[in-house]
Formats: sequence, C-alpha cells, structure tokens
Amino acid sequence: MIEILLLIGIGVSLFVGFNIGGATTGPAFGPAVGSDAISKTGAAALMSIFFFIGAWTIGRRVVDTLGSELITSTTVFTMESSIVVLFFIGGALFVGNYFGVPASTSMTAVGAIAGLGVATGELDWAVMGEIAVWWIVAPIVGFWVSGMIGRYLYPRINRWVAIDNTPGALWELDRSGAIPQPTTGPNTTRRELTGAIVVIVIGSLMAFSSGTSNIANAIAPLVGAGVDMNMMIILGGVAVAVGAFTIARRTLDTLGNDITDLPLTAAIIVAIVSSAIVIGLSAIGIPASFVIIATMSIVGLGWGRATRPATIPEVVHGEGTEGVSVGALAAEEPGEELPPIGEEDPADIPSAADLFDPSTTGRVIVMQNVVPLLSTVGAYVTFTLLFTLVW
Repeated sequence: MIEILLLIGIGVSLFVGFNIGGATTGPAFGPAVGSDAISKTGAAALMSIFFFIGAWTIGRRVVDTLGSELITSTTVFTMESSIVVLFFIGGALFVGNYFGVPASTSMTAVGAIAGLGVATGELDWAVMGEIAVWWIVAPIVGFWVSGMIGRYLYPRINRWVAIDNTPGALWELDRSGAIPQPTTGPNTTRRELTGAIVVIVIGSLMAFSSGTSNIANAIAPLVGAGVDMNMMIILGGVAVAVGAFTIARRTLDTLGNDITDLPLTAAIIVAIVSSAIVIGLSAIGIPASFVIIATMSIVGLGWGRATRPATIPEVVHGEGTEGVSVGALAAEEPGEELPPIGEEDPADIPSAADLFDPSTTGRVIVMQNVVPLLSTVGAYVTFTLLFTLVW
C-alpha cells in the first residue's frame, strides 16, 4: 500500500513540475522570445538547465523550510495529505497553463498548504500575513517602476541603448562544416547582438531564481513525508523541462507577444526590474511571486509607453519648458530633434492597441488570482470534509 501511495505521490509531483515549467518559462524568457532574441526551443533549453542548477543548489534549502514555516506542526504532512496538496497545486496550475496564462506557483503552492493548515488548525497566521503583504506590494512596485520608465524614461533609454530589431534572424546556423555552428544573422548589428545576449542572460538568471524557490512547490510535501530529496530534485527538474518544451509555448506567446509589443530595449527593462524585485524578496526570505511580478512589469511598461503624455522636464518645470520636446528624450542621434508633443506625425506614434492590450491583460490578471484561489479553496474544503478519513 505504501509503495502504491509513493508512486501516486511521485506521479502527482511530476505533474506539478510539468505545470511549473509551463508557468515560469513565459515570465523568464517571454521578453526575449517576444523580441526575437531567442526561439521558444532555445528558451525551453535554457529554462531547463538553469532551473535545475537553482533547484540543486539553493533550492534544497527552500525544500527543507517550506513545510515548517507555514504549518506549525509538520505531522500533518503524511503521504496522503501530501498527495492531496500536490494534486491541487498541479490541477490549479494546469488551468492557468491551459488558458495560456502563467500563474504564480508560489502563491498556488502556499495556498494549497494554507488550506491544509486552516483545515487542521495548524496554519501560522503571522507568517502567512507577512508573505501575503509582500505578494501585494511587490507586483505594484513592479508595475509602477516599469510604468514610470515606459511613460517618462523609455525614449531616452532607447536612445542610449539604441537596440532596434533589424530584418532577419538574430542567429543562424552555419551548416558548411561537419558540425553546424551558430552565427549572427546577416543584418544583425553589434548593439542588437549585445542587447540580445543581455536579455537572454537575465532570463537565465530568472530561471535560476525560479529553480531556487519553485522546486519546493513540486517536491517539498513528499520530501517532508520522507522521500529522498536528491531523487525528487532530479525528477522534478525533468518534469519542469518537459513543461518548458511543451505547454510553456502558450505562456511564451502571452507574455512575449499578446500583452504588449516588446522591442529588445523594453525586454531588457522588464527583465531587470522583475529580476531585481525577485532577488530582493529572496534576500529577505520571502517566497517571491515570480510570475506575478514579471507579468505586472510587462503590463506596466506597455501601459506606460502607450500613455506617455510628456517628458520629465515638462512635468518638473511646468509651463516654463515650452521649448522642451519629445525629441530631447527620444532623438535617435545627438542633436536630432523630434516634433513637440502634439505635433508628431500620427503615423510615427504607436497606438495604445499596438503597445498595450487591455483585454489580454485583464485575462491575465483574473486568471492569476483565480488559480491560487482554486488551490486554496480546493485544499481547504477537501481536508475539512475528509479530515477524519485521512487521519
């Protein structure tokens, strides 16, 4: 009987890992894919590698602590209860992935564990409250920082970085030799190549960060029930890789193309803002809502670019700056001035629909709240009704 439960538990854990791969690949590499810096297959490969490195190193610490911080008594983590918790984590994440919306694995997992804790009276409300506050604050910070950059600083940053997508692919395979060698495309500029490398490196860092925290969401309940951690990290890493190569393609489309049009400069901004917040939260011991922060950073930047009304000098100095124009921030070359705000050629101004899709954004925000709610309520109701049968 124990062996059967173990196999069921491992199977459900792999299902969770599969959905984690689908949910977290989009936020990590959506900007890079959306800006054509890397293909979906390349993104999946890098996601698999760096997620596993993060899981095998720092991730084991999170596995050790996840079950003991939220739940005051770890005796509630039996093999049966662990299977139920993992079932609701995987099932809720699958709903989000099915609709092409990456949900927060941390929120979903903590929600399921919290449902168990409330049903058994073992939830540490102080810890839960601290985590919940940061989960509210961090996405707002990501949205507004990215929004203000897009609204007031993006033209100047774009001028400094000067990374514009050129026609054709960034990378090509040279098949003239015995072994195909990757080369840059015929029209790829040095700055474009540098920007592509930067956004890919940052995406890899985000994948590493995801591994450090999210592997625990797939395997911590079973490890707490006595299953070998090293074996589960390996199996979990494989399951994440499968999800990254398959179902993650939907979330890559959503975060790379559907929400906002991301040129390479924008992709770099989103990656830097979201990864900085995630690393900052990890440093103070808060399980970061990786997906929510990255998604809201993308939404914020798209909204900021679509609603840019004035430059910083105009806002700061008011009426005394009639001579300051958009060109002071957005000129492509030193000394080049663009027309003042209100006098631009309409054909040169991207519309809100080009930069920011409200309908897609609404679908993302709704689903990212519904998915954790499904795992929390589902686990609570199940453990409340079946408490006497499970224990």
